[in-house]
This record gives sequence, C-alpha cells and structure tokens, in this order.
Amino acid sequence: MNTNIVPPKKVALLSAAVCAVMLAFAQNASATPHALPPDIALAFNDSHVVGTVTPATPANPADVAGYINFMIGLTPGTFGTFHNPPHTQTITRSTNLFGSLPNALVPGAVSGGGTTINLGAGGVFSYLFAKYDGQNDVSLVWNVADLTGTITIPGIGPLGHGLSGWILFPPGGQVPDGGATVTLLGAALGVLGVTRRYLFAS
Repeated sequence: MNTNIVPPKKVALLSAAVCAVMLAFAQNASATPHALPPDIALAFNDSHVVGTVTPATPANPADVAGYINFMIGLTPGTFGTFHNPPHTQTITRSTNLFGSLPNALVPGAVSGGGTTINLGAGGVFSYLFAKYDGQNDVSLVWNVADLTGTITIPGIGPLGHGLSGWILFPPGGQVPDGGATVTLLGAALGVLGVTRRYLFAS
C-alpha cells in the first residue's frame, strides 16, 4: 500500500532549501537603512563640519566639488588658497576628524534650496554644501555620510546673510547594495527549484 511518505533525506533537503530562501529575505531586510527622525539639525560648529569656503563663487556642482576635494586634502585646522581663474577661494578645514574621506563626485549631485533636506537612505550622499548670500558670507561643507532621512540646516549664515542654496554630493567609489541582494535571492530560488525536482521525481 502506498502511503506517500516522503523519505527523511528528502525532507531534510527541502528544509535546507526553505532556510536558504528565508536567509536571502533576511539579508535584504537587514541591509535596509532606517531613517532617523526629522530632528537632526546641523550647525556651523558641530562635529559634521568639514570646513568653509569663501567666497564660493561660482557655486555650480563642478566648481564646488573642486573646493571640497581641495578641502579634504588639507590638514585639519589649516587653510589654503584654491585658484580657479579668475576666482580665488579661501578654504578652511575644520579640526573635526573623519578618517578617510571620499572625493565628491559631480554625477549624481543634487541641488536645492530651503533649510529642510531629505538625505534618503544612508550612504547616498557624503557632503552637503550650503552657500549663504553670494559673496557676502561664508559657505559651509558638512559630512553627511552617516546621516539619513530629513535634516535641517541654518537659514542664516555665520555673518548674518540668508541661505542662497545647497548641493548634495555622492561619494566616490560608491557601489549599490541591490546587486548582492538579487544574487542571493536568485541562488536561493535556484536551490529550491532543484530540490523540488529531486523531491517529487518519480
């Protein structure tokens, strides 16, 4: 009499395949960044400040990326003169220490205005540049690599002038996580398919 009992070896193989699928989904869940509450307020003297640029003209993404990349090459607590004819910038590096800082990239830079900024998921942007009232104030660069979600920045510059606009820069050498997750899921489903064929083979 056929009781349709599955052999223990096949049950063990099926269980392993199911665990592999669950692991792939668990890996995807653990890699998802969680946004911070919208109460992160950056200031001119906080631990995220990389440095300042004066007068920060012009302030298009290509020129500002050059200012930032010059800034991160300075020794903390020092300043230098950045020549970009016909303009000359005085760039100061804060005393904050960050370890290794990536270059600012122009592709993927996002410009905007207003004091509320959505950084999205963690690791999307490395630097936030804020310009205050043309050549009449000091422009700031913050390291935002460890921040997510919505943040705010001051609406008035260090010398009392209003915010002109800001630019977010992605980090150099950034690699999206999505490809690894898709590979894991595909491998797990492949194992499940092979197991199914073996388990129910006549």
